[in-house]
Amino acid sequence: MRNQEYFRGKKVVIVGFARSGLSCANLLFDLGAQVSVTDNKLDDSVLANKKKLKSEKIKIELGGHSQDFIKGNDLLVISPGVPNEAKPIIWAKELGIPVISEIELAWILCPATIIAVTGSNGKTTVTTLIGKILEAAGKKVFVCGNIGNPFSGEVEKMSADDYVSLEVSSFQLENICNFKPKVSVILNFTRNHMDRYTAIEQYLDAKKRIFINQDDSDFLVLNSDDRILKNTADESRAKVVFFNKTDGLNPNQSAVMAVGSIFGIDESLCRKVFNDFRGVEHRMELVAELSQVKFINDSKATTVESAMWALRSINGPIILIAGGKDKGLHYKDVLPAARGKVREVVLIGEARDKIKGALENDLPVQEAGSLKDAVSLAFKKALPGDSVLLSPMCASFDMFTDYEQRGRVFKQIVLELVKNGPKC
Repeated sequence: MRNQEYFRGKKVVIVGFARSGLSCANLLFDLGAQVSVTDNKLDDSVLANKKKLKSEKIKIELGGHSQDFIKGNDLLVISPGVPNEAKPIIWAKELGIPVISEIELAWILCPATIIAVTGSNGKTTVTTLIGKILEAAGKKVFVCGNIGNPFSGEVEKMSADDYVSLEVSSFQLENICNFKPKVSVILNFTRNHMDRYTAIEQYLDAKKRIFINQDDSDFLVLNSDDRILKNTADESRAKVVFFNKTDGLNPNQSAVMAVGSIFGIDESLCRKVFNDFRGVEHRMELVAELSQVKFINDSKATTVESAMWALRSINGPIILIAGGKDKGLHYKDVLPAARGKVREVVLIGEARDKIKGALENDLPVQEAGSLKDAVSLAFKKALPGDSVLLSPMCASFDMFTDYEQRGRVFKQIVLELVKNGPKC
């Protein structure tokens, strides 16, 4: 790692105690910082993480935040998903304590070449595929971010010859200072996270921060088919590389091919990786088939556009399971993809009334109290040849810790259903 002395002796408080918060805490402790962690939750997941801390010297505040816990610190680190309106962040800014995101922390220490990927849809798939083409080209690569492994949890293992394929969200980009990837990728831009941003322009500004510190030695990869993104090219000092859907490749594959070209990776090698790729967990993942009904886990689809892509990708009728925590999206937008294909919609979660109001005049809509009830109801409605698709169009935080847990629970329910067989 580089800059290892930077955090030594500093008093650092971390807001959020999920995977990234835990990784930050242990990393900073190893670097000699005085570490504190605060989280407003007090549930099984944070209590389990408490046991994974490297030292009892790491101070913990769970079940709420207090201003005294923030006072006296030299730095505050925000875990992904923590809003800027959170009290610890407001207090820190009032007290003049610098605030950075988890990716900024890891970037300060990272000696490797970073390819950072953002966009409204497709980030996980593209980040994974970039990692795979680099590996196929003989490079040592770390695939990090919201995709599974926190950047801060992997940085200790990296050297200057390594590569990082990093998925970054608009939330994480809001609080970068000097974060400067060698390659930035913005895949697309559609309406999202309107529960967090008061205007879509704020969301776009957050995305554009991915290239704010780049210079003419760096690269920015943009979707030329996306008018909004194409128009941002002049705002960057980096060399701009455009991609679009072409030559039998989908937009995600074209973006990966563009990144590969920057590093001199042969096109034929990229295409071989694409052909061998079997997808990402929780993104159009075939779980099982029962009585000629397929069950597909698309829990990663937290936007309307992601769900539309899933609907268009499936042949045959669909029973759609959707709902969760509302992100301020327009659910009527799914109708062009759903009409004539979705046989029934089964809704769960906090957003179910809003989604029902948007869809019920065009599609048959049912409600369920839990994901297990939704799977059971969807299977009863399904006919041979149908697919039961979990593609929520919503965040997961009303019922689950994250989209991954939601997907795992869905798979467990389905596999239990298959094991026991259909009930008459």
